[in-house]
Amino acid sequence: MEIRWLEGFIVVAEELHFSNAAIRLGMAQSPLSQLIRKLEAELGQKLFDRSTRSVELTAAGKAFLPHAREIVASTAVAREAVNAAEGEIVGVVRVGFSGVLNYSTLPLLTSEVRKRLPNVELELVGQKLTKEAVSLLRLGALDITLMGLPIEDPEIETQLISVEGFCVVLPKNHRLAGEDVVDLADLSDEGFVTTPEFPGSVFRNSTFQLCAEAGFVPRISQQVNDPYMALLLVEVGVGVAVTTQSTGKLAPANTVTLPIKQCSVELRHGVAWMQGAGRVARDAVIDIALEIFNP
Repeated sequence: MEIRWLEGFIVVAEELHFSNAAIRLGMAQSPLSQLIRKLEAELGQKLFDRSTRSVELTAAGKAFLPHAREIVASTAVAREAVNAAEGEIVGVVRVGFSGVLNYSTLPLLTSEVRKRLPNVELELVGQKLTKEAVSLLRLGALDITLMGLPIEDPEIETQLISVEGFCVVLPKNHRLAGEDVVDLADLSDEGFVTTPEFPGSVFRNSTFQLCAEAGFVPRISQQVNDPYMALLLVEVGVGVAVTTQSTGKLAPANTVTLPIKQCSVELRHGVAWMQGAGRVARDAVIDIALEIFNP
């Protein structure tokens, strides 16, 4: 059994799509399929149920996945320890991020890591809503994640990196587009574009809280995972959107971004990682993130 077999299995298990997994691994689909077949032959168990339309883990695959992750993680720790003993930090760090955060934080973090840790590769994994990101941290599929706070999980460490308010984005031809500030109560009859309803969805929860303070429950015209896509939908008249100030700066040309009257809600952004002794490369990336995003 080879480590690369396990790495391939883990990626296919996460993607549940051989073509997407092959792209992520930087290899052709046929060799990846052969790799999985070799692993299944070694274990004497079928790990995936395959059809022309879907790929699903078998019971054996689900049972094997956490052990495969543990083996790969332990191997990575061992390799990093050897390199660290020689004064060199080498490794792959998997960074999850949400759509709200990726525009303002991810480019800077990626640039700084490349400058300071040239032998560390960042594997960027998005768009992750808060609930999914926490789950992937606990499973070991992510090393760190940039997400909205707070997180109610005693095994996850968090550090605040920024606090920002909210604004509203309207189509350029909207009746309120010429105002200096918008009272959300004036949008109570509008359709809102927002993220899907998941427990712990900080962005959506903040939108609903702001609308509640304005005296109404928003009518959802469209749900979308990517906050920037939400702005594109606003541009073509699908609805209006409440978004963070940093994301509002990226609003498309045929929209207007306006402050919200008496906006009491703030979105707290943070870095999160699992408690306990970590890998050398992961901890080095966390240190850089906390330095450059110190609020």
